[in-house]
Amino acid sequence: MYPTSLTQLARGNPFSAPLFSLQKAEEPQQKLQGQSPRRLAAAATADEGDSCEFGSQKYFVLCGFGGILSCGTTHTAVVPLDLVKCRLQVSPEKYQSIGKGFSITLREDGVRGLAKGWAPTFIGYSMQGLCKFGFYEVFKIFYSDLMGEENTYLWRTSLYLAASASAEFFADIALAPMEACKVRIQTQPGYANTLRQCAPKMFAEEGIWAFYKGVVPLWMRQIPYTMMKFACFERTVELLYKYAVPKPRSECSKSEQLVVTFVAGYIAGVFCAIVSHPADSVVSVLNKESGSTAIGVLKKLGPKGVWKGLVARIIMIGTLTALQWFIYDSVKVYFRLPRPPPPEMPESLKKKLGLTE
Repeated sequence: MYPTSLTQLARGNPFSAPLFSLQKAEEPQQKLQGQSPRRLAAAATADEGDSCEFGSQKYFVLCGFGGILSCGTTHTAVVPLDLVKCRLQVSPEKYQSIGKGFSITLREDGVRGLAKGWAPTFIGYSMQGLCKFGFYEVFKIFYSDLMGEENTYLWRTSLYLAASASAEFFADIALAPMEACKVRIQTQPGYANTLRQCAPKMFAEEGIWAFYKGVVPLWMRQIPYTMMKFACFERTVELLYKYAVPKPRSECSKSEQLVVTFVAGYIAGVFCAIVSHPADSVVSVLNKESGSTAIGVLKKLGPKGVWKGLVARIIMIGTLTALQWFIYDSVKVYFRLPRPPPPEMPESLKKKLGLTE
């Protein structure tokens, strides 16, 4: 049996990595015929009432569809705020604040001007959502299988971080062309008013590089953002059910579970906005100015300049992240996809830690 101090460490420090190694138990492990090993968040087979098996091809496809709905619709809905945020980042001397940004935009472009860039926003973030949520589920199961049941539980925060970073790497490649068009439309008045005008013009002027020169800053912005978005959400859900919700998840109704999803999503979104904002400022200026580089823009903005527009982005990203998780989880409910409960310590690990007889 392990010392009491190590047992207390395992119980009381859920966010840290394990600081000790485990010895393989002597007792033989019996495996029932046809029984699959338990993964981090769900059994490998479909429970009664589920429309498909956890980790099946149908499961991944529908998760990707949920990502399209959650990211495409929410980002399009906040285009006016995103437009003002981008203009505040690239022309702070003119727009100065969120309120002035809205008033100047309305005075110069009218109400329709607030919707500039909606088409590349919808297309780009739909493709990003497909890859972000779909690949996250794929990589989470893939890495979990590599790690094994016990290590998956002990290192679950690292698992969430690795899976989300891997998914976002591909999601940003899908997003980059439309993000470049969106920023050009929103921050260069007179350059182009629609995606059909903007894309051919950018290609004629700078070639294919015009659409991908911002992919590295996108990775700098989106990968930390997504790592925080998924890891913070997963652990916040776990803690809410453990300390805040007065009854087990299994006893909560679907609507009550979705409320927990929304609250955890908003908490995660606030942290997401803070960790990714400096890179977001670089992306906005980079896509506005042709021939610019990420290092050059960073030097031009300086330590204070990269934080311009943070309040607007916290409001936008907090709301976005909460709605995205709410929509994504609602899609899972609608299509009756497996929705595993928060992870629990495997019985084999409890025996090794001396938590059970």
